[in-house]
Amino acid sequence: MRILVTALLLLSAGGLAAAQEAAKPALRAGAATSNITPPLGDHIVGGFSPFPATHVHDELHARCLVIDDGRMKVALVVCDLLGLHRSVSVEARRLIEARIGIPAAHVMISGTHTHSATSALGPFPRQYVSDLELDDYARFVAGRIADGVVRAHNLLRPAEVAFGTVDAPEHVFNRRWHMKEGTAPETPFGKVDPVKMNPGAGNPNLVKPAGPVDPEVSFLAFREPGGRMISLFAAYSLHYVGGVGPGHISADYYGYFCEALKKMQDGGGDDPPFVAMMANGTSGDINNIDFLNPRPGKKPYEQMQYVADDVAKKVHGALSQVTWQAAAPLAARYRELAVAWRPIDEDLLKWARETEAKAPRIGNKADLPLAYAGRVQRLAKASPETKLPVQVIRIGDVCIGTTPCETFAETGLEFKERSPIAKSFLVELANGYYGYMPTPRHFELGGYETWPGTNNLESQASVKVMDALLEMAAEVKP
Repeated sequence: MRILVTALLLLSAGGLAAAQEAAKPALRAGAATSNITPPLGDHIVGGFSPFPATHVHDELHARCLVIDDGRMKVALVVCDLLGLHRSVSVEARRLIEARIGIPAAHVMISGTHTHSATSALGPFPRQYVSDLELDDYARFVAGRIADGVVRAHNLLRPAEVAFGTVDAPEHVFNRRWHMKEGTAPETPFGKVDPVKMNPGAGNPNLVKPAGPVDPEVSFLAFREPGGRMISLFAAYSLHYVGGVGPGHISADYYGYFCEALKKMQDGGGDDPPFVAMMANGTSGDINNIDFLNPRPGKKPYEQMQYVADDVAKKVHGALSQVTWQAAAPLAARYRELAVAWRPIDEDLLKWARETEAKAPRIGNKADLPLAYAGRVQRLAKASPETKLPVQVIRIGDVCIGTTPCETFAETGLEFKERSPIAKSFLVELANGYYGYMPTPRHFELGGYETWPGTNNLESQASVKVMDALLEMAAEVKP
């Protein structure tokens, strides 16, 4: 009798364990893309003077991924845009929550920073405001982002997830350089900074880079259980590559990477197709120019294709080394920080007014000083504080943090080092666009990224953002 009771107890315990295992929420994922290519004639942004688009070389997309752990859902979106205004993100996330119930705080929307796209930042010249009435293209983009997330949600299916990293150091170079004394040119403000952005490849007056690089590509991959790939979300700390045709719209290497990786997957083009996503990591001071070893000139699109193909091959190779998991509990946090706009003192404002007044008489040097004179005066009219969105999303044992700025590589490296979640990385230009965010030490060094009107926030902005990200990461730590 005792043996029978013991056997029944064991069977009961085994049945309970099996039932608990069966009841465990199953991971699901779905991915889709939405075309966000603007009409020809819209103005391409990225330089100081926007110009009309005359040709679409390759289409722009919002690439969308929805993840469901059985208890909650999150959405990750990467747009082929220089950046997007906070109000575009607010509207897109509002639409998504209204249509499929994913809370706005669980949706991350970032821009790649391609310089061959039109603007979702509002009218030119840019205004320093947190809330903006959307123009036609910005409203179109918000709607298409929502459409893409809804379609990704429609495609949710059982999934496994894996995290991986791979180094691609040969494409990333710090573009801020210390120069030999007396060799740096004047700034638009009539001063000489200790550090120069893009000092010229092969310049004999280079001393040393002003900061580090982050060569690591971080990625999250999703596949059908034991089967074909669903999506891959990657982040790499490299500015756009450029080298497009005149007046061309292009997604730059970000879009090329997505297409290259898709071709490498078995059944990548089958229905539903595999969706690759390349977000911008922290590349505010990084580009693809080796200043010590200049490369020969290349044809349009040749260099971005080379970079994209090489990074895609490295990521594809790393996929063979990852460990797949059937569960990935989700968590998300979203805050809007009260960060001050950059203060403009009376001397600088006086310079701006005088520069604007005498612009026609200062010859061919007028363009850059005049551009900054306008930026300085507009920044001086900004409200004392802005709403700066920051976010963390945890997927299993991986944490993605965000900033809405062009963020220096050292900030991304700091987050990886200090985050309470070991597998962490940052995505920049998410849920808004606020210009460059140097760390405090760089304000003393100067350079393009620190100039008022390129940098729009207080000098402690990166510190406040890091503190908030680390707090939120601790809140979602498993």
